[in-house]
Amino acid sequence: MLFIKQLFKHQNNNREFRKQLNNILGFSPGNIALYKTALSHRSVREGADENNERLEFLGDAVLSSVVAHYLFRKYPYKGEGFLTEMRSKMVNRQKLNDIALKMGIKKITFYNKYDNALKVSQIFGNTLEALIGAVYLDKGYTATHKWVEKYIIMPHMFIDDLEVIEINIKNKLYGWANKNGKSLEFETLDEKFENGRRLFTIGATVDGELIAEAKGYNKKDASQIAAQLAVDKLGL
Repeated sequence: MLFIKQLFKHQNNNREFRKQLNNILGFSPGNIALYKTALSHRSVREGADENNERLEFLGDAVLSSVVAHYLFRKYPYKGEGFLTEMRSKMVNRQKLNDIALKMGIKKITFYNKYDNALKVSQIFGNTLEALIGAVYLDKGYTATHKWVEKYIIMPHMFIDDLEVIEINIKNKLYGWANKNGKSLEFETLDEKFENGRRLFTIGATVDGELIAEAKGYNKKDASQIAAQLAVDKLGL
């Protein structure tokens, strides 16, 4: 009897998860286990075959390809430099994290909700990339291409606005510091191995005072996130 109750509960949970996922994706997923992996952060599943880091790697490449194709069609007379910068604006970590939150991905992501560091991280943008990787494996490239354009690019990436956005937040922060006679530095506060990868903690300091800090698997991403947090905190 206990086994039957557990089985029934498991089936109900799967049914509810599939319904939530369908609402976000706009289609019925095939391999549900694949999507559960895509939505599982390493803070709750450490194995490389259990968490979403491999799918994030795949999804990042697929998204970059779809965005490149979209821009190539949209701007037939623009050069490589412009196209590269626009792609960077469209797939930067902060942008993808914002889109993931708007899509409701946070609600169905499996992660350690008691880890305060994750509350200001970019894990939901990373999860979105993993989800793209799952869609690619489940539905194929053509279907994924159409899905990314319909559900990510068109409703969330306002291209005309992105053209005038300053992509390098650090430059904005340095400009503010120079204008106001402040000393701005980005320091490596910590560096350690986590699940086989180097994890950096970068701090943004103004006149020696730590204003913001962020983690990332490379210094560039971590410093950009720290810069964004500093800009927000300073009200720039």
